[in-house]
Amino acid sequence: MKRQLEEIREIAEKELVQVENMNQLEEFRVRLLGKKGLLTQVLRGMGKLSKEERPEIGKLANEVRSEVERRLDEQKDLLKTKENNIRLDKERIDVTLPGKKKRIGNRHPLTLVLDEIKEIFLGMGFSSVEGPEVELSYYNFDALNVPENHPARDLQDTFYFNEDLVLRTQTSPMQVRTMENNKPPIRVIVPGRVYRCDEIDATHSPVFHQIEGLIVDKNITMGDLKGSLDIFAKRLFGENTKTRFRPHQFYFTEPSAEMDVSCFACGGEGCRVCGDEGWIEILGCGMVHPNVLKNCSIDPKVYSGFAFGMGLDRITMIKYDIDDLRLLFENDLRFLKQFK
Repeated sequence: MKRQLEEIREIAEKELVQVENMNQLEEFRVRLLGKKGLLTQVLRGMGKLSKEERPEIGKLANEVRSEVERRLDEQKDLLKTKENNIRLDKERIDVTLPGKKKRIGNRHPLTLVLDEIKEIFLGMGFSSVEGPEVELSYYNFDALNVPENHPARDLQDTFYFNEDLVLRTQTSPMQVRTMENNKPPIRVIVPGRVYRCDEIDATHSPVFHQIEGLIVDKNITMGDLKGSLDIFAKRLFGENTKTRFRPHQFYFTEPSAEMDVSCFACGGEGCRVCGDEGWIEILGCGMVHPNVLKNCSIDPKVYSGFAFGMGLDRITMIKYDIDDLRLLFENDLRFLKQFK
């Protein structure tokens, strides 16, 4: 039995240094000190020893156990140090390298221009309202004095769900809804997304954005329309901006006009931005048609008003000299980060 104990001591001394990881160390401990380990098997044979041999063997067994446990602890410390060094080497951080910059986002150019336009009109006493993009054809057409035979109601021009439900082609339906639910005086702008069956190219998209405006009150005249839009143009494009109004036809206004602004790039002399004309068309406008007022239960003999509408995408392209509408929808960071 003494020889067996000495063999266990030798095993701990010679083989323990060859253990390379914590799993192997645990297996070695179980092999020597576990319930079925070598030392336990030796101690189970102590009952066969004489009274004279037991103290000596017991003392030796305790010494061997203590020595094995000490060597296990030493090897455990060595393995932990080795593992920590390996992990630290893998996770080493070179503090001399430049840090990773957090890229901060910025507002989309459409949002920048929308906010600027809203700020101008809010400062002039307008309120901003929004409405549904899926609209009843009554509000999108009939209430706006657009008859059934109007080209805008053609299936090739408008996204229909059924006869009565369409994707709105303009934000004008909210003008009607506002007049139905509010008594004059009324002064609102209506920004939002609209839809038409256009092919996608550099200047057209089936999805685009509009901003429309409406004023209804007593004694509103064409002069009020021209004065308000002239102030708007000067605040958006600069105080030296000039405006001109050309006769046009819209079913929901009478008289109607299109408004041009002098080219902010060349001051009206003619350049690439304005197509050498000196003027840039930016919106349509006119006095609210009496039929539209009647449809909203407003007496056109007492009240009058004017309305206007502009394409936000077009205004943005003009303001930032963007030559392709698709850039506003492709979410290319190389393009968008220019507007910080």
